[in-house]
Amino acid sequence: MTNKEDRLLPVQQEIEKRMREVLGLIGEDVSREGLQKTPKRVARAMADLTRGYDEDPVEILNSAKFREDYSQMVIVKDINFYSLCEHHMLPFYGKAHVAYIPNGYITGLSKIARVVDVYSHRLQVQERMTLQIREAIQQALKPLGVMVVVEAQHMCMQMRGVEKQGSVTTTSDFTGAFNQAKTREEFLKLISHQ
Repeated sequence: MTNKEDRLLPVQQEIEKRMREVLGLIGEDVSREGLQKTPKRVARAMADLTRGYDEDPVEILNSAKFREDYSQMVIVKDINFYSLCEHHMLPFYGKAHVAYIPNGYITGLSKIARVVDVYSHRLQVQERMTLQIREAIQQALKPLGVMVVVEAQHMCMQMRGVEKQGSVTTTSDFTGAFNQAKTREEFLKLISHQ
């Protein structure tokens, strides 16, 4: 077992214990066949869904940072993600679109998707996740500009409360060269699905 697994095991065991209590509180029989392994499954799922706390996105970007004179927009779009809303611990999911304009350095394209993955695997709100992705890229690469657009559907709006199916929330954050309307418009046109 790795150090990370050693550290997570007591946490998972505690979550499993508490999940048994929660199931009992809502009136379920934890000993019935269909629920016997549910607390352990929930504990494992929580470890997976929150694995982003154990990763450093700036370190990920720097692990594949290369000197390059390219100075045009680099876009990675339609990055699928799944996250848990910190308010209700229900899923929200969608796509992230990320662009940056290099300033002497580029990073491996998969690293940008990994940054989205890291931040989405934490208890989140979409607005903060959008900002965090932008900040990590800015910090690691120091590009001429970064822009992030996140489009997501929130199960906390669809399964409970207002129960509005199919509604999509869009957030964006940008810096540097993307402060210019023309540059932002170019990015938005390139990620458009029409």
